[in-house]
Amino acid sequence: MMNGDIAVLTAHSEIIKCLYYNKVASNADVSTFVGKSIPNTLKLLNELIEDGYVMEKGLGISSGGRKPLNYSLVADKWYILSIAMDRFATQMVIVDLNNNFVSDIQSLKFDMYQHQNEVDVLIGHINNFLKQSGIPQTKVLGAGISMPGFVNTEKGINYSYLQSADPLVELLEKGLSMPVFIDNDSTTIALAEQKFGIAAAKKNVMVINLGWGIGLGMILNGSIFRGDNGLAGEFSHIPLFKNGKLCTCGKHGCLETEASLIAVTAKAKKGVEEGQVSSLSSYDAIDADAIINEAVKGDVFSVKLISEAAYLVGQGLSILIHLMNPAAIILSGKGSTVGRLWLAPIQQAINEHCIPRLTEHTEFLISDLNARAQLIGSAALVVENFGKPLESKLNKMEALNLAELQV
Repeated sequence: MMNGDIAVLTAHSEIIKCLYYNKVASNADVSTFVGKSIPNTLKLLNELIEDGYVMEKGLGISSGGRKPLNYSLVADKWYILSIAMDRFATQMVIVDLNNNFVSDIQSLKFDMYQHQNEVDVLIGHINNFLKQSGIPQTKVLGAGISMPGFVNTEKGINYSYLQSADPLVELLEKGLSMPVFIDNDSTTIALAEQKFGIAAAKKNVMVINLGWGIGLGMILNGSIFRGDNGLAGEFSHIPLFKNGKLCTCGKHGCLETEASLIAVTAKAKKGVEEGQVSSLSSYDAIDADAIINEAVKGDVFSVKLISEAAYLVGQGLSILIHLMNPAAIILSGKGSTVGRLWLAPIQQAINEHCIPRLTEHTEFLISDLNARAQLIGSAALVVENFGKPLESKLNKMEALNLAELQV
């Protein structure tokens, strides 16, 4: 990327963010978003048109006067590499500046336990995907990678997985030759719901990531809340049970030990082995996808397993509701594809464990982003860093490349 492109991205980052998140916006819309006057915003939009970042997008709807002219980003000006990781698998896709997936989603098995210290394996998979995508790497602004674990976004470290002597982000940037931003998967899903989902118009929301664990992303006063050092939202590890079961975190009795998809899968396997009548018995290997698929089809045992887990999730949510009094709780992530099966048991638990006045204005909603939420959020993670953070990384990488050429 040339210095001029870096300067444009930095100087006009807020306008570019506005158009990315809205796809199409009028001058007045952009003016409100960036906090500049309408004449000044129009001048900047025209400059971005000259720089090849923005295009006119026809006339909008009038509220009584002249129809406003709409603007959007030039979709193929740049691309973003979006990577969504869970404990056992990784998905990758290329996203354009209109938040469209422009490559096939590639899914691969990458067990974060098995490859605990093998960052090079992940880098190899990503570089292969980039080559196969047909998108020139010089057109990719950066990579947004969401992953489970205790992620410190400022230091670029995942304290739970992919540990090494050097910060994870530095290894990824060196191996991929592009800026990389990482964040916790549940926080990233909350970002997707805030920018593109049903949390967009709400200030205080809890987003539940129904995945292998039970993650929590929080939107407080209209902003993503990460806590003091980025580790907020470990909902899975609320100690609710005296069941003696060891959790992945090293403690006993966490919500995850009874209500996560890992726990549900273990219960399903045990039930089938003990002769439980279920369509799951026809599977060679029972996993979360199998349980979700059969639950959707109405398999009684699968529905029962999800309902029991949902009740326990609701029990945990009742604690959070007493603390936070959110406007909405959104079910998102992998497991939300059977969201309607979660709602009734969760609501039952809330009714039993919450003070009614605290919940009378709290909505329970199912994400319309579903399984794509994490990929959408990973791309948005790069967009959120348009401006000085991205500029700093690009300048640093350009300096390193020049130094290597001089050696």
